[in-house]
Amino acid sequence: MSANRTTGSTRTPDREVVIIGAGFGGLSTLYHAREAGLDVVLLEAGTEVGGTWYWNTYPGACTDTEAWCYSFSFAREELSEWRWTHRFPMQKEVQGYLNFVADRLDLKKYIQFSTGVRSLRYDESENLWTVTTADGGTLVARYVVTAVGGLSKPYLPDIPGRDSFSGETLLTARWPKAGIDLAGKRVALVGTASTGVQILPELAATAKEVHVFQRTPNYVLPRRNHVIDDMHWSGITAHQEEIWQKVWKHYFAFPLPLADRVTTDVTPEERERIFEEKWAEGGFSFSFSTFDDLNFSEEANEHAAEFIRRKIRQTVQDPETAELLCPKDYPYGAKRPPVHDNYYETFNRANVHLVDVGQEPISEITSTAVRVGEAEYEVDVIVFATGFDALTGAIGAIEVVGRDGRRLDEHWSQGVRTHTGLASAGFPNLLYVYGPQTPHANIPPTVQKAGRWAIEAVTYLRANGMDYIEAESEAEEKWRQEVRRAVEETIFPRTSAQARAWFMGANVPGKRPEALVYMGGADRYYAELDELEANGYPGFVLRSREPVTASTALGG
Repeated sequence: MSANRTTGSTRTPDREVVIIGAGFGGLSTLYHAREAGLDVVLLEAGTEVGGTWYWNTYPGACTDTEAWCYSFSFAREELSEWRWTHRFPMQKEVQGYLNFVADRLDLKKYIQFSTGVRSLRYDESENLWTVTTADGGTLVARYVVTAVGGLSKPYLPDIPGRDSFSGETLLTARWPKAGIDLAGKRVALVGTASTGVQILPELAATAKEVHVFQRTPNYVLPRRNHVIDDMHWSGITAHQEEIWQKVWKHYFAFPLPLADRVTTDVTPEERERIFEEKWAEGGFSFSFSTFDDLNFSEEANEHAAEFIRRKIRQTVQDPETAELLCPKDYPYGAKRPPVHDNYYETFNRANVHLVDVGQEPISEITSTAVRVGEAEYEVDVIVFATGFDALTGAIGAIEVVGRDGRRLDEHWSQGVRTHTGLASAGFPNLLYVYGPQTPHANIPPTVQKAGRWAIEAVTYLRANGMDYIEAESEAEEKWRQEVRRAVEETIFPRTSAQARAWFMGANVPGKRPEALVYMGGADRYYAELDELEANGYPGFVLRSREPVTASTALGG
């Protein structure tokens, strides 16, 4: 921590803290800000809370994480009235939960809806941020906390002729709120990552035909979703503290036991038995509770990958289609694996057709069809499930100008630079919740931790007569090296281009390939945040709010 003085402010800020975004991260930050007694407002572009779950209303949208850890751990007494209905909640239920939280904790009166943010500009003479909204309005704040989401800026590929299509074009991340009737329609589905996996069975159930354009096949795990009965729910509520203790101590922030074994510890027969057991459990048990070396040993990973390929071949009746659905040029886990209960089975339907565009991409969209080389697929509707410009896209859509006129996009042009994913040098009092270089892990616990950390930092400044916090360049470089070290210990960097993983920046053409997440473990990251807080924020410049007067300026 560095201690200096900065000039005093001549303007009174409209709010001490402005938070951007009303998803899990923004709501948790707002809760902690109100608990700390801060003067705060949250700006949200949508008309309701929800973040990702407000915008992504496409059919089949669902969590890949169990409800009991896809939630908030704070205010348990107030939030105990909520009861989840399913192990993996659908979109409507998750947004319903976030609305319940905002209402029950009386947060909505601090939220301005339908208020997108166009720019953030720092005035170093006054140590204030000017927030310009999409409609041209402005707010002046001492601190800005961005909780804009890691998967919130949709990516739409620039395919020749895309705008010439005369039918209906839909983007899953901006699905019509009123829904759409696809009965009897011929549909092109472009994209087969998590969103594509979730929406395909829903499209196939109503459309006349669905052509699935697959660039990169995925390792899809079984979800095994089910209703949470009374006995199960009683067990969850009785063991909440234990569940959350497991979350905070888990590598990926799940209440799942680590395997505490590697593949070489067991016989091939025992290895298969363990794979089968965790496959039957559903969700991420297969990833986290089988063997601890899947991310670090190519041989171990290949055992898991081939197990899943066998499951695909056993499920999909057409051998050629099955082989196209089998990932072969990147390891299991190099892309976050989707979960679903009947994705592969959907390819056994007569109205579903798989089109491989991995080697020969879509060449053109005409007024009536999608072309791949010489082949032409006539359709009435095109659904783009093409993912997101992850982690840097949403904040990059805001013009951020910091100290000395430095732009954030310029600061990151040669690679993302943050101190522990929380702040960047040259941008005082701008803090990130789920910014780049935060853990590749369960998101709600991670954003809760970061949001609380941000508010605790502001509270610390106030309590110590300060009003300025800025990451040091040396701390940025240290964390950048730690992020690099962590990912290079895994087997994933060598195949990131083939996997086209969003967390490696490889899913958007032209985007700089780099690790956008921390792969060193959520538990280790949470401990790092605790240490920063406990030790007076090392690696940050903290300054006093004492104004510079004529006498102090002259040394009198």
